[in-house]
Amino acid sequence: MRGRHVAQAVAASIVTVFLAFAGSAPALAAEATLEIVGKTGVHAFAVELATNDAERSRGLMFRKELPEGRGMLFVFDREEPVSFWMHNTFISLDMIFIRKDGRILHIAESTDPLSDRLIPSGGSVRSVLEVIGGTAHKLGIEPGDRVESPALTSH
Repeated sequence: MRGRHVAQAVAASIVTVFLAFAGSAPALAAEATLEIVGKTGVHAFAVELATNDAERSRGLMFRKELPEGRGMLFVFDREEPVSFWMHNTFISLDMIFIRKDGRILHIAESTDPLSDRLIPSGGSVRSVLEVIGGTAHKLGIEPGDRVESPALTSH
């Protein structure tokens, strides 16, 4: 009987802590899968989606790590030139700028953490994929490679 009371007390404490932080924590972004198809093969990623202004503004700020094979996909309402920065972003990222047709236009590799320097897309894009710095070089991802995901066509 005592074990059951301890378990109930622990569960109640966890719920209390969760509720205390739930009001201040940002909601988790929706997730999707994404594949990059190029000369070096098919490379799959699990991505968080940033599809509104609030999600796009926060991006990957304040994160201390980003596992390989994961990332964030910023999807815009229309194709246009964009610029990103690394303000309050603690980890180096590769920014992969993707045109409306799903082809990679430009890659900004191994960006400088915490920098306010603007990183331009180099032309009109519909989305941007951020992955851990060095990923594009390691996997041989290049401009012209094709990005495929239902998330690119559903927004």
